Amino acid sequence: MKNNFISVGKILNFHGVQGEAKLGYSKNREEFISKLKQVYVLVDNDYQALEVTRIRFTPKCGIIKFKGINTLNDILPYKNQILYIPEETAREFLEEDEFLIDELVGLDVYDGDKKVGAVVGVSNNGASDLLSVKTLSKKISLVPFVKAIVLSVDIKNRKIQINNIEGLLQ
Repeated sequence: MKNNFISVGKILNFHGVQGEAKLGYSKNREEFISKLKQVYVLVDNDYQALEVTRIRFTPKCGIIKFKGINTLNDILPYKNQILYIPEETAREFLEEDEFLIDELVGLDVYDGDKKVGAVVGVSNNGASDLLSVKTLSKKISLVPFVKAIVLSVDIKNRKIQINNIEGLLQ
């Protein structure tokens, strides 16, 4: 079975001369990223493993160090590389009410028994995740992924139940 990989960050640049790299990642994911022991980079259509030996965080980015990468020249080929982890690894870190983006995209959105649209994307405004919902009138509305609005997510039956408060969906 072929692994599905999902991106967790990007090597932005080198950091110092000891083979460390600046890591870009989604906001508020420090706890998740700090638990990663191994990440992958895509080289010639093949995922190559990198063992994480150390990671720390600055206000702007993560600083990551990999086993066997000890000089500026060692890390330079990885600049601008996307870092991936296997989907199964990501699932191990999910909380009970957390989902992978690709699980949500394509789900039908319901208000009671009435279908009101489908999820076409997920983004984050810094405060919360937002579902991009394409309504039946073909407009895109941003729905905050918070318990007061998103009542339930049923991956198996491909449905999201929302509390369609006035003005939420256009």
